[in-house]
Amino acid sequence: MLKPFLVADINDVYIGWLNDQNVVKYSNQRFFAHNMESCLRYQASFEGTDNLFMGIRRLLDDKLIGTLTAYVASNHGTVDVGIMIGDCSVWGMGYGLDAWITMTNWLLARKDIRKLTAGTLACNSGMIKLMERSGMVLEATRKSQEIVEKCPVDMLYYAKFNGN
Repeated sequence: MLKPFLVADINDVYIGWLNDQNVVKYSNQRFFAHNMESCLRYQASFEGTDNLFMGIRRLLDDKLIGTLTAYVASNHGTVDVGIMIGDCSVWGMGYGLDAWITMTNWLLARKDIRKLTAGTLACNSGMIKLMERSGMVLEATRKSQEIVEKCPVDMLYYAKFNGN
């Protein structure tokens, strides 16, 4: 289930995800130390914008297991989407794919969105599978764009157009 991510969702568990190097291994969040203040600032940055910050909750018990973001560029009819499944105990169970497909299909059904994009590092096989299983296609590669464990890694950009 997707619900807006609220101030009430910011707690020690959520902050722990952001500070867990296993969870943020392929995210630029790995370079920052997070705390209540930084999380409150980030959550507030969505207020009054077209952008979305959603909590991913397990239907069974309404437990927060991750987040989804959607950055809308209204003038261009595009949206860039990102996901974090912070609860490692549910990794590999399909919750991320289900949330991703639900969110991306909803976004692409909007008349003001013509294109959906997302990016990931070439070494993030889980995210690559998620994007491809949702019907996104590789659009561009930025060679040796980022450094992971002291090695240059390609950044892959995927896209899906409204009506695909």
